[in-house]
Amino acid sequence: MIVPHTPRRLGARLVNPVGLGCMNVCWAYGDAIDRDAAVALFRGALDAGYDHFDTANIYGLGQSEEILRDAVMDRRGEFYLATKTGIVATGPNRGIDCRPEAIAASIDESLARLGTDFVDLFYMHRFDPKVPIADSVGAMARLVEAGKIGGYGVSEWSAAHIREAHAVFPMTAVQHEYSLWTRNVELGVLQATAELGIAMVAFSPVGRGALCATLGDASGLMDKDLRRTMPRFTADHWPHNRALIERFEALALGAGVTAAQLALVWAMAQGEHVHVIPGTTSPAHMAENLGASAIDVPADVIATAGELINHASVSGPRYNAATQAAIDTEEFA
Repeated sequence: MIVPHTPRRLGARLVNPVGLGCMNVCWAYGDAIDRDAAVALFRGALDAGYDHFDTANIYGLGQSEEILRDAVMDRRGEFYLATKTGIVATGPNRGIDCRPEAIAASIDESLARLGTDFVDLFYMHRFDPKVPIADSVGAMARLVEAGKIGGYGVSEWSAAHIREAHAVFPMTAVQHEYSLWTRNVELGVLQATAELGIAMVAFSPVGRGALCATLGDASGLMDKDLRRTMPRFTADHWPHNRALIERFEALALGAGVTAAQLALVWAMAQGEHVHVIPGTTSPAHMAENLGASAIDVPADVIATAGELINHASVSGPRYNAATQAAIDTEEFA
């Protein structure tokens, strides 16, 4: 088991700052892996020292939650559990739905799939402009009072809306994409969360796998891989980005760490309240990622990494225009 340098607070618990994102096993980056392999991966993560598992109701339309049930729920007291609501992937209400009645129904459905009566953290996966923030947050507060959740969070919300929600009922965590090549949180969210005492949980901290330096030709991505729709991985932008990543990998190897580990260390270095939740389908990568919580990287290497890869040096936006339209976050001019 890897022991982190310094556990970080997430709600009522101190956890390893490297958690496990549980999306990859069943959705997003190609075909889902074998169910037994996914169960073994999550069980192995708990055995290795992961104590923060992050999932969502839409990951594989509930499959990720069910895999966690089969893998680790018999050891429920050993880990911090987060799931999400707010995105409806099928049916007549397809889209973003954070109405109080939808939130109340969603938590019961997630608890049933997870095989537990309590999650530590329940996120609104996206901002719903159709619903007053006080109404959505009020629904979350009632779930806390009912003992179904330990706290609530939001994902891909702007700093202004985070502040508004926190004023209604204190927020536990904010989840955003944050990595060397996606820096939008630095336009307000990172500062707001630090000021308000809210944990900042970075998803895709290795740039959706790009910063692992293992992806050579992005044109070979599977048909179901959502990165095929992301501009940074297209033929117009990937050659430039791949050249940056090759320089980044050389920097990491020179410091005695892998590229993925340097990317994770960089993110965690941006604030004592920052957590990272890389996902993977590989036991070897899972162990490599966890190892980032127990290594020292010189400050000058961390600074050089940030100077090499950032929003200005990377080619292409993170999302296409249609996807970006549903994201409530600050954008670089």
